[in-house]
Amino acid sequence: MTSDLPSAPVVIDHDPSWPARAAALVDELRSDLSPLPLYVEHIGSTAIPGMAAKPVFDLQITVTDLHEAECAFDRPLAEKGFRRSVYRHDHVPAGVADDRERWVKRLWTRRGPAGADCNLHVRLLGSPNERLALLFRDWFRAHPEAVPGYGRFKSVLAGAVQDVDTYADVKDPVVDLVVTVAEAWAASTGWTPHAGAD
Repeated sequence: MTSDLPSAPVVIDHDPSWPARAAALVDELRSDLSPLPLYVEHIGSTAIPGMAAKPVFDLQITVTDLHEAECAFDRPLAEKGFRRSVYRHDHVPAGVADDRERWVKRLWTRRGPAGADCNLHVRLLGSPNERLALLFRDWFRAHPEAVPGYGRFKSVLAGAVQDVDTYADVKDPVVDLVVTVAEAWAASTGWTPHAGAD
């Protein structure tokens, strides 16, 4: 019998196989969910070279209509072992005076034998949360010297809390700090979302 209680977070050293495995999953989802995805991209810590992470792939699908995507994606994703989450908004960074409705998303998760563990974030093109996910990844890719410290923070945090919800709640303000620095980098370099997308 399985429990619905949140599981304890597990953070492991970076696995060099993650990029290739994520790329295969990106290709599979792009094909199976076509034509609605504008972009399907590997995001999160497993997308950052050398970063310690929970062994769960975070992928982002960018669409122009969340309701249309929800209706179209539910069945094919369920057939692949994904379950739609009740979470329909992202965390709004501290100090950002913004309408929470601009941070909407749809989230599907998969755990277990159906395939690689994955969080599938579906977000609107041009939304602040779609942009933030890519900025966070790309800033760390451009600043490898920051990777060990952030990875160490996550490893210590995972060992100090009992469930993934608490882990996320504690981690969010640290992500906010990273994004503050990353925004200055984006402005100085002319960074734009999807610059490296296929």
